[in-house]
Amino acid sequence: MKPLESANPLIIYLDVKSPYAFVALEPTLALEASLGLEFDWRTLTLDIPSYLGSAQKKDGKVVEATGRDERLWNAIRYSYRDTRRYAERQGHVLKGTEKIWDSSLINIAIDWVAAKHRSRLGEYLRSVFPSFWRREFDIEDLQTVVNTLSALEIDADDFHRYQQEEGRQRHDQRQASFHNAGIYGVPTYVIEGEVFFGREHLPYLRWRLSGGEGTPPDIAYELLPC
Repeated sequence: MKPLESANPLIIYLDVKSPYAFVALEPTLALEASLGLEFDWRTLTLDIPSYLGSAQKKDGKVVEATGRDERLWNAIRYSYRDTRRYAERQGHVLKGTEKIWDSSLINIAIDWVAAKHRSRLGEYLRSVFPSFWRREFDIEDLQTVVNTLSALEIDADDFHRYQQEEGRQRHDQRQASFHNAGIYGVPTYVIEGEVFFGREHLPYLRWRLSGGEGTPPDIAYELLPC
């Protein structure tokens, strides 16, 4: 898989543990549906400790932190306030996470659903993202991931083998290719090889995907529908 190439008109990179990917999910699904297109949904597992340090909370209090000074903590607090506002406007709850999650397993599951059960992908994303941000979904637990697939009546028999073998291998190999392609975070959108970071580009992407006639829209957030 080449990071900037797809047979589909738009590539979307996302990670379940990113609050910005969460608030971009519904507008992006709405855009896909309104245009009657099929986008190429892919996952990028963020290595958050490498650039934001790490921390763990217990009962709402930080009990362990590495590589975070007060300035960085303030930036992180603001990012949650910012994304929480957008989540609430969509009718969702967004709670700060209690630790830095390893989202590789759930991202492998998303890739598997996209490949094997494409028509159910939107439903699966809508099941996983909101429940994780309500702190109701352990994305590191295999049985929890499988139970979610089963609850949506998605046959998960093949997933057990896939997540241990082919899926894990593909996931791990792909991570090294993102930075060289100019992809550093989520949500990232790729159209005709051009990279756009952040949901604020959705109005412009709609314009591009609709034929690009007239004056292109300004870069701005929009409430649903996008």
